[in-house]
Amino acid sequence: SPVVALNRAVAVARVHGPAKGLSALVPLEGDPKLRQYYLLAAARGGLLVELGRREQAAACFRSALKRRCSEPERRFLKRRLAECV
Repeated sequence: SPVVALNRAVAVARVHGPAKGLSALVPLEGDPKLRQYYLLAAARGGLLVELGRREQAAACFRSALKRRCSEPERRFLKRRLAECV
């Protein structure tokens, strides 16, 4: 499933580094089931932070905040965004 593939991409990042994890996310970005899933944008943002690409990460966290998620998840995303700016 697409969510399993997203989890796999995060695992790839933990084992092989954030650049490999970002590469693993690329095919998922076109999946219609994940298009509005906030965790795809959040995972991308987290990996970009690890690579020191804070502006791009901030854009990802902003994008994640536009998608449906719970209030605790929203607070987490706002904290991650604040770390980037």
